Amino acid sequence: MEYQEIYDRHATEYDALVNAEDCDGNLLPALEAIAPLTGASVLEVGAGTGRITRLLVSRGIRVLAIDRAPAMLEVARGHLEAMASSDWELLCADARELPVPSGWADVAIAGWVFGHFRDWFPDDWQGSIRRALDEMARALKPGGTLIIVETLGTGSTVPAPPSRELAEYFNWLETEQGLQRIVIRTDYLFPDIESAAATTVFFFGDTFAERVRGECWTRVPECTGLWWKRT
Repeated sequence: MEYQEIYDRHATEYDALVNAEDCDGNLLPALEAIAPLTGASVLEVGAGTGRITRLLVSRGIRVLAIDRAPAMLEVARGHLEAMASSDWELLCADARELPVPSGWADVAIAGWVFGHFRDWFPDDWQGSIRRALDEMARALKPGGTLIIVETLGTGSTVPAPPSRELAEYFNWLETEQGLQRIVIRTDYLFPDIESAAATTVFFFGDTFAERVRGECWTRVPECTGLWWKRT
């Protein structure tokens, strides 16, 4: 299944997958180690069903979350409306043209977003990602922090780009865009092996689901990279 079809038509299934991710809670401390979040205004690009959004909102952080897929935002809204805080806003927009005032955010985060540009815009992926990064930088206050979160391998305990295309993109972030990188684990945790296979299959495919069964995984290992820089 194509990723865009998943985001447009299978938001509920995607939400079940990402809700099992980062079972040790490593992502939020990693974000906070890069940039202080207490009292911050955070722009989130590619919010999906709002997993990172909820992490931030639960800490009393003001969040403006943006995604291009209405179905994903509908699920995110349902989660957020069930929370005590109302200090959040959801907008449907393209990452390359953000409806955000210049200098609004202290921190701008894009989680698992621009790696898709490598496939969606193969003839101009650098230009497309650069436009999105420029938009994030424009939205930041002077001295603000830009953070990109991307996969370094699902089903692996050793961090590495899952494809040649992503390796090229990650190298471009570091050498051409000047971002630094840290690595964390964001393992998935499921109640049983069959749940793990059934929940991962639609996103990672049949071969991966069979591997889950063969490895008897209820905890699926995953490595994640965070690339960041100050503006």
